Amino acid sequence: MAEFAYIIIGGGMAGASAGYELSAHGPVVVLERENQPGYHTTGRSAAVYSEAYGNATIRALTTGGRGFFMDPPAGFSDHPILTPRGAMFVGRDDQLTALDRTAEETSSLVKTIRRIDAAEVLATVPALRSDYVAGGVLEPDAMDIDVNGLHQGFLRGLAARGGSVVTNADVQAVERAGGLWRLTTSAGEFSAPILLNAAGAWCDKLAEMAGAKPIGLIPKRRTAITFDPPADTDISAWPAVVDVDEQFYFKPDADQLMGSPADETPSEPCDAQPGEIDIAIAVDRIEKATEFKIGRLNSRWAGLRSFVADKTPVIGYDAAVAGFFWVAGQGGYGIQTAPSLGRVVSSLVTDRGIPSDLQDLGVEQAAMDPARCQAA
Repeated sequence: MAEFAYIIIGGGMAGASAGYELSAHGPVVVLERENQPGYHTTGRSAAVYSEAYGNATIRALTTGGRGFFMDPPAGFSDHPILTPRGAMFVGRDDQLTALDRTAEETSSLVKTIRRIDAAEVLATVPALRSDYVAGGVLEPDAMDIDVNGLHQGFLRGLAARGGSVVTNADVQAVERAGGLWRLTTSAGEFSAPILLNAAGAWCDKLAEMAGAKPIGLIPKRRTAITFDPPADTDISAWPAVVDVDEQFYFKPDADQLMGSPADETPSEPCDAQPGEIDIAIAVDRIEKATEFKIGRLNSRWAGLRSFVADKTPVIGYDAAVAGFFWVAGQGGYGIQTAPSLGRVVSSLVTDRGIPSDLQDLGVEQAAMDPARCQAA
């Protein structure tokens, strides 16, 4: 049986970032059930780094990771993880209050975010319909994230610090005896005093195997499509365009556009596939807001984003099960918060509390405590 200080279940962005940070404190193994890390949610993300996206905890974690994204450690990546994009939240007449609220709540952290009128929205993305858009919120410093580059950087860093990643390691049995977790997997047996649950949509199922009470995690399907822009239209300078109530979004993706109905359809943990109705909704919502006539789709896919009720990550030791640590519920924010959450996980696992710089931004341990989700 292979022995480690920490076992992490799940090799997606959550497990990779946690493993990267924890590997500085002892031997780490990341166990991934698929034949490659990041097959499910991480590998299907269309991440934009937006400090205006998510609730207060998410926004603070995102802002706290900006320094890492902009200047990662030496050797982490041979090219920038972030590239300029910008984001623009748009709304109709009946969404003006939501636009005002978004501008007010986000500008305290990011001074460049500003409320803009319909004329500026249309000047920024002329394909939007003048009879649809009533205003917007512009976040000029939002960025595109190289998701694979970020994920691979964490995995390389983990390996450079002596950590291991084992694929095709489906967990078959979990038990705790003598102060150690003992896991039987399809790739062998592993033991460690601390077990980190970063299994994404499967976090509650793994918790039940370990004897922990579930947190009420709900995986939700998110659909995405790509399509060609109108002929002779230069989209290179367009920001990501997001409905302020998250009913749709679209953004440039190389020389095409990627769009989504921003659906959140509850699902069992699975290899998510797009539904025809969700694709149709995406096309309809985007066409109603723009002058686009979307014909042939270049591609379509779906992924699972897992949430608890308050849409805040679940990070911390289980109060009732010794040595069991939750890294769950990142929802649609797991890529942009990964540098901060990796640090938070490592710091809490080793009993050092929330890093002070993140505390200063408003990140509180109580807001992420698993017990809040297990009370019912």
